[in-house]
Amino acid sequence: MDWQAIVGRNVRQLRQAKGLTQEQLAFEAGLDLTYVGGIERGKRNPSLLVMARLAAALDANISDLVRHS
Repeated sequence: MDWQAIVGRNVRQLRQAKGLTQEQLAFEAGLDLTYVGGIERGKRNPSLLVMARLAAALDANISDLVRHS
């Protein structure tokens, strides 16, 4: 399984469902915009801390970010 792609897809889906831009998500999570973009494209391997920050900014759980559907 390509976990980076799974996390990226889930982050993008959750972000879009909340009506946020990548820039807004990056600001809320305290991350760089290009880093968020890399995560969504499956090019970055976010740490557990980064996933926790993204989940909090998305009002989600870390398990929502790693869910394989």
